[in-house]
Amino acid sequence: MSEAISNFAHCEALVREADPDRYWAGLFAPADKRPHLYALYAFNFEIARVREGVREALVGEIRLQWWRDALQGEARGDVRANPVAAALDDTIVQFRLPRQSLVDLIDARIFDLYEDPMPSLNDLEGYCGETSSSLIQLSSLILSEGSNPGTADAAGHAGVAYAIAGLLRAFPIHARQGQVYVPADILNKQGVVREDIVTGRGGPGLKGALADLRAVARRHLEQAHALRTTIPNAAKPAFQSIALVEPYLRAMERPDYDPFQTVVDIPQWRRIWALWRGPF
Repeated sequence: MSEAISNFAHCEALVREADPDRYWAGLFAPADKRPHLYALYAFNFEIARVREGVREALVGEIRLQWWRDALQGEARGDVRANPVAAALDDTIVQFRLPRQSLVDLIDARIFDLYEDPMPSLNDLEGYCGETSSSLIQLSSLILSEGSNPGTADAAGHAGVAYAIAGLLRAFPIHARQGQVYVPADILNKQGVVREDIVTGRGGPGLKGALADLRAVARRHLEQAHALRTTIPNAAKPAFQSIALVEPYLRAMERPDYDPFQTVVDIPQWRRIWALWRGPF
């Protein structure tokens, strides 16, 4: 097996294990594009998991700086020795992906390293845009052979919807880690403070705040649907994963849902069925 093929195979295996929703969604893309999509998704996973692998935020910043340097050709050591970095670089070159979008994604993830509150809904939407929306837009570029697919607006809304659903699913994990992604303006409206979340107290306003955030996700999902005619057929697999947003949001509305204990999931067969039906 050549080194390049081995690098892409590593990325596919990593995504299949660590990000199964994007793995299954990637199967709806043409076979020749999947390795490059998985390289992009593997990079995203590596950046997203930096927080889990460090005890001090400064160490996390150093790790993110390595990736930033790798994208900008300034990393020390052999970047090609990292299979994800090597596969990503091959993908960037082949499809002329904008490196700045990937650097912006890294910069947005600095927020994850600290326990600062998310100040406002506008800040949350910006965070989701630089991370999740950017991934959808970059995937659209890969699927469009590097040409501008005209999907920026649709990717923006789709990515915010997908990211908010993901953050809501991970709410109990983040709460235990002292992280609060629910914007302060939404919490304030419902009379909730950060300590109610990180101590697990909750309170009557918490469910209202989470319901408000689900409504935001649905608004963005509706706007993405309204823009579906702007998405060329070739780029549609980049949006496949947002078919899971509504099923996840509905699962959070079951009577037995406990935001501090329930890591929301749905059976794999239902996920695959939703992906097969598609988002549009």
